Amino acid sequence: MTKRMPVAFLPHGGGPVTHVEMGFAQSDVEPLGAYWRSVRDLPPAPPKALLVVSAHWEAPVPTVMTSPHPPMLYAYYGFPPEAYQITWPAPGDPALAARVRDLCGRAGIETAEDPERGFDHGTFTPLKQAYPDADVPVVQLSLMASLDPGEHLRLGRALAPLRDEGVFIIGSGDSFHNMRKFGPAAREPSQAFNAWLTEALTGDAGEREKKLAAWASAPEARVCQPREDHLIPLMVVAGAAGTDAGVVTWRGWFMGSEQVGWHFG
Repeated sequence: MTKRMPVAFLPHGGGPVTHVEMGFAQSDVEPLGAYWRSVRDLPPAPPKALLVVSAHWEAPVPTVMTSPHPPMLYAYYGFPPEAYQITWPAPGDPALAARVRDLCGRAGIETAEDPERGFDHGTFTPLKQAYPDADVPVVQLSLMASLDPGEHLRLGRALAPLRDEGVFIIGSGDSFHNMRKFGPAAREPSQAFNAWLTEALTGDAGEREKKLAAWASAPEARVCQPREDHLIPLMVVAGAAGTDAGVVTWRGWFMGSEQVGWHFG
């Protein structure tokens, strides 16, 4: 019998951090790397596949990559040459991509597919650490360009059956993502917003989605997420969590901001 998989939200830091020398403080890089390596231990058994919702892919409707051999997508600029030579040859999973579309269709959610899409750094930066052998099939799923929290919670609910099919669902973003506020100015706002998120995620599961749908009214919300692309993967994860209790997986610091990861199940 397939063991039920958890769902998790991972802060992915910045660019290809941990993979190339970028001038980040080692106090930022080393704890992130250790945390990502620990993610492999969250499932009770090796997953059959990973479904990753990255902050770095938006489309009009949820879109799945369908290539059996996804390429790399270096969706960043201004980094050293070696940042554009990173490889992570995890296989795709066209059957899982089709299953995602089927589940969404059953829930009345329109979807699309992309046979050319590659792994962006929201996927390969943390998961190259967690799965360095690239030995687990991976499918990326886009955000909806609306960035509507309710729509993404609904998307997560539609995908929840995958957890009983050996699929580890991962949302990749950052709980604090304000490029103009990284540094000392990020400390207090990130702590305030993360405290609210943690209460919402680890408290009464029956109230979780209601609170998350109104995230923009939380303390320091728009300071921490002036554009919520890096928060919305958490909505998909929370939707797929159902009534499972939320747990803080990791709490640490990146460029002066507190970052938090959570898992469910």
